[in-house]
Amino acid sequence: MIPSPGDGWVRLSPRKLLLDPVKAVGQAIVPVVVALVGVSQSDMRWWPIFLPLAILAPLALGAIPWLTTHYRLTEAQIQVRSGLLNKKTSTAPLERVRSVDLEASLLHRVLGLQKVQVGTGVDDDRITLDALAAADAAALRTTLLRRRAVQPAGDPGLEADRAEAGPDLPPVHQPAPTLLARIDWSWLRFAPFSLSRLVILAGALGVFSQFADELPIWNEETATSVWHWITQFAIVAVVLVLVLGSLAGWVLVAVGGYVVQWWSFLLVREHGSLHLTHGLFTTRSITVEEAKVRGVELTEPALLRLVGGAELATLATGVEDGVTQVLPPCPRDVAVGVGGAVLESAGPLTGPLVAHGATARRRAWFRQLRAALVVVVLAAGAAWWLDVSWAWVAAFAVAALVGAVLVGEAAYRHLGHALTGRHLVAGSGDLARIRTVLETDGIIGWVFAQSWWQRRIGLADLTATTAAGHERVLVKDVRLDVAVALADQATPGLLTPFVEVPA
Repeated sequence: MIPSPGDGWVRLSPRKLLLDPVKAVGQAIVPVVVALVGVSQSDMRWWPIFLPLAILAPLALGAIPWLTTHYRLTEAQIQVRSGLLNKKTSTAPLERVRSVDLEASLLHRVLGLQKVQVGTGVDDDRITLDALAAADAAALRTTLLRRRAVQPAGDPGLEADRAEAGPDLPPVHQPAPTLLARIDWSWLRFAPFSLSRLVILAGALGVFSQFADELPIWNEETATSVWHWITQFAIVAVVLVLVLGSLAGWVLVAVGGYVVQWWSFLLVREHGSLHLTHGLFTTRSITVEEAKVRGVELTEPALLRLVGGAELATLATGVEDGVTQVLPPCPRDVAVGVGGAVLESAGPLTGPLVAHGATARRRAWFRQLRAALVVVVLAAGAAWWLDVSWAWVAAFAVAALVGAVLVGEAAYRHLGHALTGRHLVAGSGDLARIRTVLETDGIIGWVFAQSWWQRRIGLADLTATTAAGHERVLVKDVRLDVAVALADQATPGLLTPFVEVPA
């Protein structure tokens, strides 16, 4: 049960006594096994001493956090006290609470617990309560968000009136939650076209490589016999089977990862915040205060764009990394609709962008061709060293240069900018098409940058600095006079002291 404002200190759920020892045992299992093996090979007389220590030490260490962690709510703060030897007290004013996130691993869910993380937007440090009963965690989250919504900026005399009237004063009305999006399992068709699951395969290959050298298949005799067995069949058929098997494996990994990550996905607007919940084994409940949301980023990777899909993230201050993905890979119309709801206008995500002209197109081509030429030169050097036929080098060079031209043209087509009402819009991306929308009120400065070549051709990179998201929004390869006019129009008066007005 969560404490009422002004009550004394409260411990976390007693079920934490089951949670932390299991986690401690899991973290200590490897050194304990190593030590047991060492003891068994040295002297058996140490077993009666070491075995109880190996069991009891993790249990004791796991019990300490529950014994030493307390929290309470006051009229103005949430306070957490922890530590055995080094005492630590963390406090957060209720009006500074920006997010209350809930997370539950599979072990948390088995025990009916959740981890609560309270963010204030000042830095990356959060007040963490691990673990509360699931009902208490949800109640604490609701209490903190509602009290945050009431505290800051209503009627200045509201709190005084409330204190004076006591329970007779009616509670502040909170609008009902608004559903923005929920999981639609037809979106699974986008999973194989999102390459974010490649990290799973990379991790699996890394684990496999740790012991692959010990497998007997890598000796010359085994490899030769396997090759002879394969060549008994049609090579085309073998290649086809390998390709189809790889595609089937990838589809299985991509769809399985999508289901695990986005199970029970729900995005709602409540208490002045965006509330996102998802997860199959580890459930997460993330809160982003809308007052701190300064824009959105619509991303359409190349493969996902072929099937009409997109991803959406918010750009906010006071959240970890500043960028929160609020939608899984889904239809582009859904992403645009949710983005428009967050921005209160879909125009910045659907309107045309101002093209940067032929000079910017040539620069986009040149950038890709330069990279391709470097790769071709390296390939030619490797071919000379390995005595490979130059016909293969020529074919590779042609393919690389053609690919560079296509990527350069795509990069130019994704390039552009717009100023729509109170939003700055920047288009970017080589293979992926990215549209970044930033509120002009969130711009705190401008950076004009020109390389030596850009100065020769009259282009510049314009960067809007902000405290939200990636802390910068880049408008690349735009004419210098257009960049100055754009910045001056987006933030009137900010550049006035530095702009020379023609006579």
